[in-house]
Amino acid sequence: MKDQKKTTERAHSELVQILLDCAAACETCAAACLYEEDPAMMARCIETDRDCADICTLGARLLLRDSENANHYLTACVEACRLCAEECKKHNNDHCRQCAEACDRCADACIDQHTVAVK
Repeated sequence: MKDQKKTTERAHSELVQILLDCAAACETCAAACLYEEDPAMMARCIETDRDCADICTLGARLLLRDSENANHYLTACVEACRLCAEECKKHNNDHCRQCAEACDRCADACIDQHTVAVK
């Protein structure tokens, strides 16, 4: 039981870092979108960036406190990350590309963690 708890804690800490990295990439992307030639054209990207950042940050907080809601919440993280990545892939900017990569990585990690948690 003790080894299982350590494995869970390690998985949680890795996922927390991935969630926080994703949130940072999303915030960076949203801020950079404001300085694009036509920020109004980037409105949807900014919206999905901000939503994803907030959702991933809360997901990390729930995991850190070992909330019983954390694993259920990972489903929302996956959806937010997928939407954000999809939107960012429509734009040809380095910050959007980096954000999409972080979102895809985060969604995959959330799916992997959720699969482990429900077993």
